[in-house]
Amino acid sequence: MCLALPVKVVEIGSGARSEWAVVDLGGVRKEISLALLDGVQVGDYVILHVGYALSRLDPEEAEKTLALFAELDQNKLAA
Repeated sequence: MCLALPVKVVEIGSGARSEWAVVDLGGVRKEISLALLDGVQVGDYVILHVGYALSRLDPEEAEKTLALFAELDQNKLAA
């Protein structure tokens, strides 16, 4: 089973590190590779899988998905 998550790009490397970015998912920050995508900018949402950004996401769709994840987490805590 594969799991890919929408994450927000908060920082992009420069120079030799330009293919790397820092993303945020609910306060958790992680360095990921941008080697498979061109033109990613700070503020973009990307699909993250195994440390690689696979595609860029529409911000509205990304936020809806993240809200659903948060709702699932709240339901789990309430159970």
